[in-house]
Amino acid sequence: MWRQLQIEDWVKGRKASLADVKAPVEDIISQVRGHGDAALKDLTAKFDKVQLDDLRITKEQMRAAREKVSPQLIADLEKAAANVRRFHQLQRQGDVWFKEVEPGIILGVKTTPLERVGCYVPGGRASYPSTVIMCAVPAKVAGVRQVVLCTPPPVNPLTLVAMDVAGVDEAYMVGGAQAIAAMALGTETIRPVHKIVGPGNVFVTMAKMLLRDVVDIDFPAGPSEIAVIADSSADPVYIAADILAQAEHDPNSACVLISADPSLPDKVGKEIDRQLQMSNRKAILEKSLSNTGYILANDIDEAAMISDRLAPEHLSLQVSNELRALNAVHNAGSIFIGRYAAVACGDYASGTNHILPTAGFARMFSGLDVHHFCKRSSLQMIDRTGLESIGGTVSRLADAEGLEAHARSVRLRME
Repeated sequence: MWRQLQIEDWVKGRKASLADVKAPVEDIISQVRGHGDAALKDLTAKFDKVQLDDLRITKEQMRAAREKVSPQLIADLEKAAANVRRFHQLQRQGDVWFKEVEPGIILGVKTTPLERVGCYVPGGRASYPSTVIMCAVPAKVAGVRQVVLCTPPPVNPLTLVAMDVAGVDEAYMVGGAQAIAAMALGTETIRPVHKIVGPGNVFVTMAKMLLRDVVDIDFPAGPSEIAVIADSSADPVYIAADILAQAEHDPNSACVLISADPSLPDKVGKEIDRQLQMSNRKAILEKSLSNTGYILANDIDEAAMISDRLAPEHLSLQVSNELRALNAVHNAGSIFIGRYAAVACGDYASGTNHILPTAGFARMFSGLDVHHFCKRSSLQMIDRTGLESIGGTVSRLADAEGLEAHARSVRLRME
C-alpha cells in the first residue's frame, strides 16, 4: 500500500479517471436537457435511492434544522463563516477605479458581481457544511445577488444550517452530474445560472468541463489531493495525519510524500498503518491509500520541482527552511507552511478557501476566491489632449491593418 512512486504514476492516474466517465456523463446531460425535472427525479432515485416529490429546499427547512443541531456546532459554523468572510473581504478592490496614465487619458476598471451563481456541495459519503460556507460566503462578499445551491439527498441538518448561515438564496436536493446539468441548462424548477463553482467527484468534474460552452465554471475540482514536502525535521506523526485526513475524502483521493530524507518514508508508512487502525472510515482509506506513496528527491529544490510537476491541490511544507521551500514552489492550490498548519485548518476555519483545482490544474488555475464571482470592464476617459497624443499612432496602425474606418473615426475627431 505505502510504496515508492514515480511522478508518472500520479500524473497518469489523475488524468485517466476523468476520461473514463465522459460517456456516462454525456448521457446524464442529455437526459436533463431533454426531460428537465423528470430526469432529475429519475436520476436521484437511481443514484441516491431517494424518491423526490419536490426538488426545493425551503428557507423554512434551513431555519428549522437549527433545532436538530447543537448550539456549539452552530457557533462553530458561524465562526468558520466569519473567518472565511474576513479573508475574502481582504481580496475586494474598489468597484470602480481610475488612474490618469498621461495627460488627457484616464484608464480604469469597473468590477461587477455576477447576478446568479450556482454552488455544488457534495454529499453521499459524508456531509459537507464547510463547503456550503466556502462556496456561498465569498459569493456574497463579492455581491452576488442570487446564490443557488445543489446537494444530493438526504441533506444533513448541519448542511441545512450552513446554508442559512451562509445566506444561500435557493437550494435544491439534486446531486452529481445531473445537478451541474440542471444549473447550466435549467429545468422547470431550477433556473440557469451564469457560473458554477464547487468540488465534486469525477462525474461532477467532467460535467462542469463538458458544459463550459453553456456556463462559466471555476475550475476542475475533483477528488482530494495532498503533497507533503518534508525533511528530517518533520514529525512523521503529523505527516501521516495530514495524509489520512485527505485520503478519507474519497476512494480516488491521492497523497504523496516528497522528501530528501531516505529514512522518513518508512517512518511515515509505519505511522499511517498505526493511525489507520483508529479510523472509522477504514474502508475508504484503504482504497484511497492505494493511490498513496512517496517520491525521493536529492534536495529541497528537486522536491519543489517534483511538486510543481504534480501541481497538487494541497501542498504541506514541513521543512526546517520554510521560506526557501515556499519560494521554490510555483504550482499548488493551497500551501500550508509549518508543522502546525494542519491542512484540515484550511478545510474548515482558517479563512482560506478549500475549493481548489485538482488533477494538475493548479498549474493554470487559482483556488476559489472573490474574483471568481465578478467580471471586469476596462474603462477609458479620453479628452482632446489625450486623443492628440495617441491619435496618430492609432490611425497609422489602423491604416496598416487595412481598417480605414477605424483610422477615420480618430482623424475626424482630430481635425
